[in-house]
Amino acid sequence: MPDDASRVASDPALRRALLRWYDGHRRALPWRGQRDPYRVWLSEVMLQQTRVATATPYYHAFLERFPTLESLARAREADVLTAWAGLGYYRRARQLREAARLVVREHGGRVPDEPAAFALLPGVGRYTAGAVLSIAFDRPLPVLDGNVARVLSRLRALRATLREPRGARALWALAATLVPARRPGDWNQALMELGATVCTPRAPRCGGCPASRWCSAFALGRVAAFPPVTARRAVEKVRQAVVLIERRGRMLVVRREGPLLAGLWEPPGVELAPRRSARRALDTLLAGLGLRARIAPAGTSIRYAITHRDITAEVWHGVLAAPPPRPARLRWVDPRDPAVALTALAKKVAALRAGA
Repeated sequence: MPDDASRVASDPALRRALLRWYDGHRRALPWRGQRDPYRVWLSEVMLQQTRVATATPYYHAFLERFPTLESLARAREADVLTAWAGLGYYRRARQLREAARLVVREHGGRVPDEPAAFALLPGVGRYTAGAVLSIAFDRPLPVLDGNVARVLSRLRALRATLREPRGARALWALAATLVPARRPGDWNQALMELGATVCTPRAPRCGGCPASRWCSAFALGRVAAFPPVTARRAVEKVRQAVVLIERRGRMLVVRREGPLLAGLWEPPGVELAPRRSARRALDTLLAGLGLRARIAPAGTSIRYAITHRDITAEVWHGVLAAPPPRPARLRWVDPRDPAVALTALAKKVAALRAGA
């Protein structure tokens, strides 16, 4: 049993065992078994903060609408966000579209296989660069996500976590020493697959693990102790008010701005400070949008979450006292129209509409 990082990293038998296991046990996922860098890239972006089962139907639908990098580069941002709607973390979609535009404009439509050039594209970090370039171009670059970090932490009995900078540096260094020159993409996917299906956070199946012979945590009988548990970000309770204004079966929505959900559409709403009157806050918001409306509480609330924020939105009904202006941020929409990129809150509010 090797007991230091250099022995573990240099043992070719570990690589052979894990690659042999991957060849025989990998899941049949739609983005596997191909080398198209656009499709590999899309899958890696979608899988950030998203489970495979959730991402898979979006992957198929997105490729139907934007089958090539060039088609994505030509698309309007609104259309890309609509195709992404429901997948969350919309910044990923905006950055992928912008990166596609840069690839078409500056690289002749060919995804650059040089790490330095690829890393300059919007949304491309060290993980994405390692995953896409190793899988699509056989570049011997490491990857490190939550699954890989857990495997490496247990393999070396390393008290390190991605959430802590020093631990992340140690894990990246170990990942870099492990990645082979031959089949680096398969190696990286094997580590990810092992973490997702065998070396799981709870109840890992060590008896069926192809790497157990080299696993220091398994030898110590302390697999559950690695990686160390770190405190999660505290959940923030947020109070909000939103107003539903309808006209001939359509709902008035405003385009969101700011760091969260920018570019998506939802009914006018405002975050409420402690003890602040919802009516006063909504009156101020509507006036700022150029709207004159009579509002009344609907007597219901909607609860939803965005990242670490637990949000309760008080719903109000509104009736316009004058025709609304036509700024770019305001729009009447049919909430059943799949071409409109609505937020999750907007869809919940739409379900409360009269007769819905």
